[in-house]
Amino acid sequence: MTSSDPTNTTPPHEGAAATVPRSSQPAPGWERALLEKVLLAQLAEQRAARRWRNLWRSVWLALVLLAGWLAYSDTVLPTKPKSTPHTALVEIRGPIGPEDEANASALVGALRAAFEDPGAQAVVLLIDSPGGSPVQAGSVNDEIWRLKNKHDKPVYAVVEETCASAAYYIAAAADRIYVDKASLVGSIGVLMDGFGFTGLMDKLGVERRLLTAGENKGFLDPFSPQTPAHRAHAQRMLDDIHRQFIVVVRKGRGDRLKETPETFSGLVWTGERAVELGLADDFGNVDYVAREVVQAEDIIDYTQRESVAERLARRFGAGAAESLLHLARGAWPAWR
Repeated sequence: MTSSDPTNTTPPHEGAAATVPRSSQPAPGWERALLEKVLLAQLAEQRAARRWRNLWRSVWLALVLLAGWLAYSDTVLPTKPKSTPHTALVEIRGPIGPEDEANASALVGALRAAFEDPGAQAVVLLIDSPGGSPVQAGSVNDEIWRLKNKHDKPVYAVVEETCASAAYYIAAAADRIYVDKASLVGSIGVLMDGFGFTGLMDKLGVERRLLTAGENKGFLDPFSPQTPAHRAHAQRMLDDIHRQFIVVVRKGRGDRLKETPETFSGLVWTGERAVELGLADDFGNVDYVAREVVQAEDIIDYTQRESVAERLARRFGAGAAESLLHLARGAWPAWR
């Protein structure tokens, strides 16, 4: 049925467009709503990142506090009350040098703590070392003599596997030296080693350009020829240090030392032979010395070892571990 209204002239397709649902068109202000959602999402992300950052800061702070407490408790807090009679133990293990665990600073600190404890009846040096720096050994040897005279306490050295070179330099300050029959003892000598590359450089056609102010400034340069004068000077230095070593051994061993032409030649002997030569006194381990010689079976270890923070720094190198080490040292007293 058609309409008779002459004014109804709307085309069919225009009428269809006019009937499109209102909901399919964007609502007014949709841009604002979308922007608000983006901003809220970004704010939530920032808050989450801040929470994680605060969490990691808390973890690092906890690690710093833990490392500092462990470093402090390992070196300051005693393992047990030191008022009762006991044998004080200080270990000397591995190479002796300023960068090694067995260094003069650590050893002297341990020795002072042991001597100053009124409960310590004697100090035992437990040694297993191939030697090292004569400077470090000399400092420890001098301190042992000073502490013995000041506190009037005996010092005994007990050798496990090896007591050679700089290690024997330290042991010579002890009142008595105890070894195992198979221990290696001695090496009373000094060496200076290195390499020379002048022949190899000639074959490779490499020219060494060394500029110095002072005719001997290039002394011991491995890329320059060794002159007779430089070799003689190096030998004099070695002889001086060797003489100092011999003086220390003679002072410590006294009449017990049975000198032969080989005594100070740098040779190493078994513990059994060392007793015969007067380089050692008897056979025994730490327990034997504490029980039978000192007569104080209770042993307290005064050895100063690396703290947890220092072990972390050495393992991880730099970065966070180094920061942890500095923070721990700044917050608590250093053990050295």
